Amino acid sequence: MHNKVVYHAMKVFSGLGLPVLRFNFRGVGLSEGLHDHGRGEVDDAVAALDWLDRRLGLPILLAGFSFGSFIGMKAGCADSRVKGVVGLGVPSFAEGRNYAYEFLKGCTKPKLFISGDHDQYGPRDVVEPLLESAAEPKQIVWIEGAEHFFQGTPSSPGPKLDQMQAALRAWLVKTYGLGG
Repeated sequence: MHNKVVYHAMKVFSGLGLPVLRFNFRGVGLSEGLHDHGRGEVDDAVAALDWLDRRLGLPILLAGFSFGSFIGMKAGCADSRVKGVVGLGVPSFAEGRNYAYEFLKGCTKPKLFISGDHDQYGPRDVVEPLLESAAEPKQIVWIEGAEHFFQGTPSSPGPKLDQMQAALRAWLVKTYGLGG
């Protein structure tokens, strides 16, 4: 919740006038519970959706980064309150976990996927076919010279977070008519 990618994504949503909720999954930071390898974390995301729905009663756009992108897309695709999902730094494997995205084949909500083309946890040659198999509508954006945290690579130094933000903002404006 407190890394640069999540923070910079939050700034885009907030800058377009959207309310934002950031939270830690169970066992992260000061959150109660223990990491549940993706099972209980989907319940955490649904609990956050329930809270947002009770408090705001608005359509929900759900974005997540890395493990959070997988969990968010899984929860969001299955929930009618969620009108679109965003996956940032979409992983294929990390910390001993392999990620399967079969659920995206039936997810007809608008989807945006943004990853670095040098992402060590989601190499383009592995992740791209997984994302291409997702149902329409979808947009896939590869940030050139960026690794998992949208930082530069030795051949393309310097942060790429601004490019991630620009792609996210453009998609939100085009897909939902926000800001401009």
